[in-house]
Amino acid sequence: MICFKSAVELAALIAAKELGVQEVLLAHLEQIDRVNPQVNAICTLAADQAMDKARKMDGLPANGRDPGPLFGLPIAIKDLNATKGIRTTYGSPIYKDFVPDFDELFVERLKAAGALVIGKTNTPEFGAGSQTFNPVFGVTRNPYNLDRTSGGSSGGAATALACGMIPIADGSDLGGSVRNPASFNSVVGLRPSPGRVPRYPCDNAWGTMSVVGPMARSVRDVGLLLSVMAGEDRRDPVSFSSVDARFDDVSGGGFKHARLAWSSDLGQFMVERAVIDVLEGVLPRISDLGCTVEENHPDFAGAGDVFQTLRAGIFAASHHHDLAGHRDLIKDTVIWNVEQGLKLSALDVSLAQKARTELFHRVREFFESYDFLLLPVSQVTPFSVDMEWIEEIEGVKMNSYIDWMESCSLITVTAHPSISLPCGFTPDGLPVGIQIVGKYRGERELLRFASVLEHHLGTLDNRLHAPPKVARY
Repeated sequence: MICFKSAVELAALIAAKELGVQEVLLAHLEQIDRVNPQVNAICTLAADQAMDKARKMDGLPANGRDPGPLFGLPIAIKDLNATKGIRTTYGSPIYKDFVPDFDELFVERLKAAGALVIGKTNTPEFGAGSQTFNPVFGVTRNPYNLDRTSGGSSGGAATALACGMIPIADGSDLGGSVRNPASFNSVVGLRPSPGRVPRYPCDNAWGTMSVVGPMARSVRDVGLLLSVMAGEDRRDPVSFSSVDARFDDVSGGGFKHARLAWSSDLGQFMVERAVIDVLEGVLPRISDLGCTVEENHPDFAGAGDVFQTLRAGIFAASHHHDLAGHRDLIKDTVIWNVEQGLKLSALDVSLAQKARTELFHRVREFFESYDFLLLPVSQVTPFSVDMEWIEEIEGVKMNSYIDWMESCSLITVTAHPSISLPCGFTPDGLPVGIQIVGKYRGERELLRFASVLEHHLGTLDNRLHAPPKVARY
């Protein structure tokens, strides 16, 4: 089953000429043809373009040159990110026919490393909300239950991974858009520290709320992809060097004396009982590693208001022109978010940045006593595709379409890296992930711990990491 081999294994087989690039691509295209009509994860497919490239790659002479760590691996890019010669719609009818003449920086890096771009993955309109649906391509369904959502905004990417349509994927994360769909689809998603993966072009080069991050079916594959995406670029003023870290090697060393903090809610939000039951069942097994697990969390007071303010400002800056010219083509939640941003004063934004700075230091100081913070990825299990967003959790009403994502968005505000790791299923078969937050710019140790935990919990074995039924041969 080529489509469910790890990215690391596939890359090694291609490099050893035991598999051809065309052979690997064809297997994934056949899987897309068979499964994608059921889940709608790949929204634009550039099969002919990819196959032409694959033929050329297979024809390259074996002259001893390193073809790149991702050589021959198919990938589909999130439809929020520009791809040269491949339609990029942002999930909006305003841009339904837009074909960029450039690649974003991380896409350039993927191609330079040998990855084969085969198309785009579906996303909510302008990436707003953690339910992947839009008027251009429709809804992406969860492969573990086709009546449920894939999450978002990297929902197409997560579902495509879970179904074996691609071995690696990119995602972007503002309020949980890598982590939440990873949890909903039983795959791995990393939100790196801001600046770890540089962004260019970018309207707000100084912004540190939204990041690009890797997704895959294993921690090791996430590390492989991060190694290609990461690294300083002088066009991104917040980017920094990664020469001190090998993300493609997550082996070595145990965490017998690690001190972990666990919190079900950070003292701030409600969580569905089914999610807590799965996570609390996993905690004793984490302790079996020899770690100390204590119930504790930093002070997150005011973090929700900071996120809402800064997010609203981002949406206003990015989409006020769209709102002015195409209000009738924009969904209500995006209109609301833009208008919230347009109401902000300079003082509102400045005070939010001040409060964010104070929160960063509280969390930084917390990690002087703890190695990692554990908490839910998602406050709910995958919900009906007929619901745009969760309006209530355990009887508590949500005030906006993003309130139910505070388990991720509050971590965003801290700028600390976090990973979503599969850890089990509810009794009715819905995936649940655990979120692990690491020290600032501590991606290497975070990936190492997640890899140890992944193997200890057995998330790569047949029970927890078997493909969903719709994707099986």
